[in-house]
This record gives sequence, structure tokens and C-alpha cells, in this order.
Amino acid sequence: MGGQPMIILGEDSQRMKDRDAQSHNISAAKAVAESVRSTLGPKGMDKMLVSSMGSITVTNDGVTILEEMDIDNPTAEMIVQVAETQEDEAGDGTTTAVSIAGELLKNAEDLLDQDIHPTAMIKGFHLASERAREEVDNVAHEIDPEDTELLKQVAETSMTGKGAELEKEALAELVVNAVQAVTVETDDGEQIVDLEYVHTETQTGRSASESELFDGAVVSKNPPHDDMPLDVEDASVLLTDEPIEVEETDANANLQLDSPDQLQDFLDKEEEQLRNKVETIADAGADVVLCQKGIDDLAEHFFAKEDILAISRVNSSDMSFLREVLEAEIISDIDALEPSDLGSANVEYGDEALFYIEGTGEESHGVTLLLRGSTDHVVDELERGIGDALDVVAQTVSDGRVLAGGGAVEVEVARRVREYADSVSGREQLAVESFADALELVPRVLAENAGLDSIDTLVDLRAAHDDGHETAGLNVFTGEVVDTFEAGVVESAHAKQQAISSATEAANLVLKIDDIIAAGDLSTEGEEDEGGAGGMGGMGGMGGGMGGMM
Repeated sequence: MGGQPMIILGEDSQRMKDRDAQSHNISAAKAVAESVRSTLGPKGMDKMLVSSMGSITVTNDGVTILEEMDIDNPTAEMIVQVAETQEDEAGDGTTTAVSIAGELLKNAEDLLDQDIHPTAMIKGFHLASERAREEVDNVAHEIDPEDTELLKQVAETSMTGKGAELEKEALAELVVNAVQAVTVETDDGEQIVDLEYVHTETQTGRSASESELFDGAVVSKNPPHDDMPLDVEDASVLLTDEPIEVEETDANANLQLDSPDQLQDFLDKEEEQLRNKVETIADAGADVVLCQKGIDDLAEHFFAKEDILAISRVNSSDMSFLREVLEAEIISDIDALEPSDLGSANVEYGDEALFYIEGTGEESHGVTLLLRGSTDHVVDELERGIGDALDVVAQTVSDGRVLAGGGAVEVEVARRVREYADSVSGREQLAVESFADALELVPRVLAENAGLDSIDTLVDLRAAHDDGHETAGLNVFTGEVVDTFEAGVVESAHAKQQAISSATEAANLVLKIDDIIAAGDLSTEGEEDEGGAGGMGGMGGMGGGMGGMM
């Protein structure tokens, strides 16, 4: 071979090894983390996301931002998965998880400069993560699942800085009441919260303070027929996904009519078909019909004559929820309808094209949060904030532990991890200390986003915790160090542990990569750019995605 190197990759393939690969991956991860850091905390800012189709999303929800960004970099996508995992497991804390992952990798880059091998860092980060999760458990406060006031504080903390913040007290009460309505205690005292039985409806044109919580379901529909009843007490309700219309033939056909009488016969047959369907429903005892498909105008006329309320085009998610509320099955064959297939409910028509349907069966369950806002954008962000609050409160009820917010838990856990680092031998000790520094990113960013000096804030917080004040955190509105637990800034312990775990696993996964083999172009341009999101410009096409974020 004469010393000629063996070529095993295609012509268009590119390869990046060792420190170049590590720097490339770390730069991508830092860029993702930097893109959401400014949204953290009560003083966090919003992002405007404009899709290729021109639709606009205004939010400061970390997972929404990252999912909407057109990211085309494998390492960056791994960090986005941190946010998605955090959202799935804890419902909140996505920005915290991604930011800590980015900071861990930033600190890892400094350790690489000191010739610390990645495997030593991975082991050190793992040890520190395990210890940090233990310390979170040690500093957590146990709560009574029926402690409504403390649960409201958890909900308010989750909503602070989001679209729901202006009316957070009223909305927090709705969230807690909704969670408690779907909480069941098992024989061994475990609290089970099933959020599938909490349904959300939105309505524009009103203030968020006018949002309400209802037992049962809310269906947004106009009255279908002037002669139909609108309010029905103790109603028997049919749920069906079969269209109540003239059945269409499967094959195309031409019908030749020789006289007007033949046309009339044809129309009479169609009318008879609809009348039979309505009579079958009436004979089964139904007072209300909720149909996922269409209802013919003539069928509506027949329903009105039978004094039956029939609502068409109910969306599938509402139908699934109504199935639980009414304890009824969704019927696909009306001809086989039996009285036992019907559910029971009280039906009432409101002032704003809303039907309120409250199940009256013994095992009926389910509540609806009706969220109101001035515009579609306001309502969308309100729904995201309420969704996070529901998840956090539900996790808190199930888990039974809370923490002081405002950066208090991060500073306290970081202090304890540093103490633990003294017992770790070898170069892993440096990784454990770097892990503690990364945790303190949270209070630093909270201060930065509030326009405060992050260094002075961190020094004050460290001093308070060194003096034994475990719940000392930052009041971003005054810039003072206060007892955030007493101030009502309360977070879920489960969400914090999940954020630490997800961030560590993502950072270790990135650090373990020492070779990137790309089938196409692997651009490295702009990797050294420390300008946050701007550094994404040359990373595997990621710049194209950020072009849509303004």
C-alpha cells in the first residue's frame, strides 16, 4: 500500500474527531441553552416564534420554544430532548433543565482545557448528580395533599413570569381545585391524580380573571335548532360517532328519473331513512344527542319535534372526555342502540354559545377549566401556563414534597455538593466541584433577567446559606435575599430532581462522544462564537432554524 491511508467513507462524508468533535458538540449544546436562558424566572422575557407559514407563537415556555425552532443539529436535538423529557416527567422546569445541561458542558470545556479526561468528568458528574438528588430530598418539605394554601403557592410559582401571572391568584385556585377534584386516595394512603379527567376549553374576548372551573364538560356550540330544548335536567344522553345523515353509496351511479313522482318517491325514501334513525334514538329514551359527525337539517327538524336536543360536529377530544363524564359508550351503530348505552346528565346552555354538561351518574367524574383571554395569542400562552401548573400541582400532590424557590435550593444543594467533593478522590473531584458551580447558574440567571448584578447576588446567597439559612433565595422584585419558602415561592421537589437528572444524563451523553461521522456537510464555521444563539449559525444548519425566532 506504500503507506497510503485506507479510505472507508464516501466522498461527501466528513469526520470530526477528539477535541474538535467535543468542541463542536459543546458549542451546539451551549447555543441551545443560551436561546432559552433569558426566559427563566418571574422577570424572564418572551420569544416570538414565526413559522415558515407565518403563524406566530409568543411564549416563554422552554419546551415550546425548543420544539418550534427548526433545529437541524444532532447534538442540539439531544438537548431539546432534555426539555421534552422534563415536560413529560414533571410538567415544568424545562428551561432549568436545559440551562443546567448547557452550563455543565460549558464547565466541562474548561476541564478539557486542563487535560481532564471526559471519562473522569462523566464519573464526577454522575456522582455529583446522585448526591444532589439526595440533598434535594433532604432539604424538601413534606406537605399534606389537602393543604390548599401551599398547593396554591406551588401553582402561583409555576405561573409566575408566564401569561397567567397577572391573574395567578385566581387561576391558581382553579388549578388546585381541579387537581383535588380528580385525586383519589388508595387504601395505603397513596394519592393518585389522573389529569385525563381535567379538560381545558378556551374562549377569547374576555379577561383571564373570568376563567372558571366546572363539574363535567363544556361544549362550545351554538343552538342547532330554534325549536330544540336548550336546558334539560336529568337527561339521558346519547354519544355517537355515526353521522345522522342520508347514507351515501360506496359507488358512483347515475339515477334517471322519468317523472316528478319518481323524484318525490326518492326524496320520501331519504326522509324515511332519517326519520327511522331519529325514532330509534327517541325510542331508546334519549333526551340529548351529541354527535361527532354531521346531523342533516331534516334530522334536526325531526329531533326538534321529538323535543330532543341534538348537537353535531362535537370534536373527538370532547367526545372522549364526555364518555368519562357521562359513563357512556360512544355508539357507532344507532340501529343497535339500547337504553343501557345512554349516559345521564344535566345539560344547560350558557350565554356564550356554551353547553354545560354535568354527569349525574354515581361514578361520573371529570372537570373542565374554561380559560378566557382577550386574544388567541393570550389564550394560547395562558393554556400553556395552566397546563404546566396542573402538572406541577398534580406531581406535588402525588409526591408530597416541596422546596423553597428563588434559587434557594440550588445554592443550598451546591454548597452541600462542594462539601461532598472533598471526599471524592482523583480528578473526579474537579468535576464534582464544576457540577456545584453549574447548579448556581439558576440564581445567577434569575438575577440577570431581573436586571440585578449576578455576582453580588450569588455572594449574598452563599453567605446566607453558609449561616444556616437553607431557604434563603432571591426576591427578584426587590433584589433582596429573603426566606422564599415563607414568602410563598414554592417549587416541586420532583421537578427539581428530574431537572438535575435529565441535565446530567444529557451532558454525559455529549461528553462521551469523541468522533462525529457525517454523511453530508458538517460545517464548523462559527463554533467559536460565544454570542449564544448566534453561535448556532454554522452548526449543521441550525442557523436556519433560529432565523425564524425574533
